[in-house]
Amino acid sequence: MIDVAYQVACDGPSLPDESAVTRWVEAALAGRRDAAEVVVRVAGEEEARALNRDYRGRDYATNVLSFPFEAPPGFDDLPELGDLVICAEVVAREAAEQDKPVQNHWAHLVIHGTLHLLGYDHIEEAEAAVMEGLERDILAALGIPDPYRGEAADL
Repeated sequence: MIDVAYQVACDGPSLPDESAVTRWVEAALAGRRDAAEVVVRVAGEEEARALNRDYRGRDYATNVLSFPFEAPPGFDDLPELGDLVICAEVVAREAAEQDKPVQNHWAHLVIHGTLHLLGYDHIEEAEAAVMEGLERDILAALGIPDPYRGEAADL
């Protein structure tokens, strides 16, 4: 069973509803994880900036932060997967700058963050190719166009 806790800690334009967020997390986990607990928190710029600064050493608000759950020794079968923090203002701004429907960008970032929780990354070029390919496939299955069409993404 997939359990998504959706927390909205700020006001923002075009926030997705809980059912959409759950659908996106489930799509990212399909075939990869049968049971998971994920927290998706919508944060304001101040909170996102503080978390990015404190945990990544980068003093700006970013679009999505992923915090994978680290199970204590001997408890590897717990369903907890981790937490996502998504900055509403950054998502809205990026969608406008990239001329994308904001809900499509939300879907992409939820899926992107969920894949990070599963251990996917994009630091190395080969890893990025795998992760971006998964994102494209998952989004296409949801009827959402390729988010990387001709642009470099800052995820």
